[in-house]
Amino acid sequence: MGGTTVGLLHPGEMGAAVGQCLVAAGHQVLWVPEGRSPASAARAAAAGLTAAASGGLAGLIRRADVIISVCPPQAALDLARQVAGFGGVYADANAVSPDTVREIARIVEAGGASCVDGGIIGTPPVAPGFIRLYLSGARAPEVQRLFAGGEVDARVIGDALGAASAVKMAYASWTKGSAALLLTARALARADGVEDVLLDEWDGSQPGLVERSDRAAGSAAAKGWRWVAEMEEIAETMAAAGLPDGFHQAAAEVYRRVQEGAARDALAVDVLDAVLTALLSSG
Repeated sequence: MGGTTVGLLHPGEMGAAVGQCLVAAGHQVLWVPEGRSPASAARAAAAGLTAAASGGLAGLIRRADVIISVCPPQAALDLARQVAGFGGVYADANAVSPDTVREIARIVEAGGASCVDGGIIGTPPVAPGFIRLYLSGARAPEVQRLFAGGEVDARVIGDALGAASAVKMAYASWTKGSAALLLTARALARADGVEDVLLDEWDGSQPGLVERSDRAAGSAAAKGWRWVAEMEEIAETMAAAGLPDGFHQAAAEVYRRVQEGAARDALAVDVLDAVLTALLSSG
């Protein structure tokens, strides 16, 4: 797979990190600058990506052998619809439910592509061990080989579309779901005037939880706008498995309140205070 032309939709923080690893492996990675922000352009340049200057998305589709979609989960289906006519391998590496990725497969396969299911776990920066890419589907080994010898740990876990997404959903159900619960617990203590007592108790019986709640607030403020849809996808996955979906519907509401909260302008001053205020003021 050396020298493969890969189309990347789109170079957000994680997408750019994945693209950088593909460039380092000797592949040309195309992206579409039209309609993207200056921050996206800066990330693409730093990662060594190549603008599909001729024809925008249509030009990328014509030139790419493989397209990898790394976008907010609420955009995943729409992006799949936009690549109609692409005949290569379409790897959806978004935080979506197994049912959603199977719908994505139906969309792209109707246009002539083969679909590979992907689930990304980890965070930039680009360094060994920071990013794991779980892959499933009949052509998953082809996508895995794109990353051979590089810093993304690509792991094929089977032929079934939905398997990689199920790993992502189960993993994020805890990491981001528990962060939402932690913020809610602290907001409850604040609402009843016992936040200091709770923090003292956490210091004694749950070492590290105070600091974890601070980090959860920072992550919710920076990325909560993406996590609303991700929690809804997890809730859908839970329901499909016959499990309660209310945990993650509630987590989606937590992140929605942070996203929409009136305290957003205060984030630069005191992130934790702004997040808790947003949760309580939206109640």
